[in-house]
Amino acid sequence: MTPQKIGLIGVGLMGHGIASNIVKHGYPLAVLEHAGNQPLDGLKAAGVTTQPDVRALAASVDVLLLCVTGSPQVEAVLLGEDGRGGALQGLRAGAVIIDCSTAIPASTERLAQRVAEAGGRFMDAAMTRTPKEAAEGRLNLLVGADDALFAECRPLLACFAENITHAGAVGAGHRMKLLHNYVSLGSVALIAEAAACAERAGVAPEVFVDVLAKGGGGGMALERLKPFLLDRDASGLRFAMSNALKDMGYYTTMAGDSHSARRIADGVRQTFESALHDGDPGALVPELVAVLARRGDGH
Repeated sequence: MTPQKIGLIGVGLMGHGIASNIVKHGYPLAVLEHAGNQPLDGLKAAGVTTQPDVRALAASVDVLLLCVTGSPQVEAVLLGEDGRGGALQGLRAGAVIIDCSTAIPASTERLAQRVAEAGGRFMDAAMTRTPKEAAEGRLNLLVGADDALFAECRPLLACFAENITHAGAVGAGHRMKLLHNYVSLGSVALIAEAAACAERAGVAPEVFVDVLAKGGGGGMALERLKPFLLDRDASGLRFAMSNALKDMGYYTTMAGDSHSARRIADGVRQTFESALHDGDPGALVPELVAVLARRGDGH
């Protein structure tokens, strides 16, 4: 069988790894030319082609993957900046849109309906893990789709993912991603605030880390903060605080839409918002420890 033609919009840190693994598995791949892309030289050498606009890219592929920042960007790609002229204008009949971004589920469901009206099919396949795992083809994917579409697309997803969870119908992947990120970012923010308190109280960071690691404070959140706590090395969690704030905003929107409790989530969101107010929008999440230590009560 002739392999499906794949398109990708968003060749950033995550998208570059996804693209390289799709090509390794023999799929023809075209990507959107964009100033925000990572360097494309290696991908082009491997046979990847480019398209100058989203409509042309959509018209040339059977499956279009989106790996962009969030709901506003996904909506702009599919509908166009003005609601007209986006990828849906060029979409082939029966083509599949796979949205790998982190997005607001209500927007995801609206867009899935628009894709269906344009003759296409839609799946959300939110990612977890980091650019390192993306390059290794070992992402985790949380998928929202009907059973038949999930089964059809699973071989493609397996090119760049190690663990693929079918979370439910359209929107369920994005819901689960927001739940995951809230728990992850909330845990990190809690430890960061405690570490800032420890620093101001004169508790040695190595003692703080050792005691938490041996008790109920141990786990992935502490491990990701540990390099910063001990050596002021933020590389343990290469995730910008601006993205953390976006994700927490999406989570609280989702919680509000379902009338769910969100008091703790509001506190986490406000913590990142306050940290970014006068700081560097590119600062990484582990740097929250230093911001909170400098500000004391954060007001």
